[in-house]
Amino acid sequence: MTQVFFHCSNAKKVFLDRRGAVVDDLAGARDLATRVVQSVAGERTLEDWRDWVVHVSDDQGDELFVMPFIVVLGKPH
Repeated sequence: MTQVFFHCSNAKKVFLDRRGAVVDDLAGARDLATRVVQSVAGERTLEDWRDWVVHVSDDQGDELFVMPFIVVLGKPH
């Protein structure tokens, strides 16, 4: 099990995850990253979330992968 953190950013802002979550593997981290995107983008704001990304890092600060929000949200119609 590994502690991972889900930091969200775009060119202008950064939201740091200070709590993180414990996952069994990269698949679990990917599933949680997807839920982070859905949760953040589900907030009622005027923010266009398509240019945001989630940086998934371990407890040593090493980046495991990056997930663009647009992968989860899809392109606008």
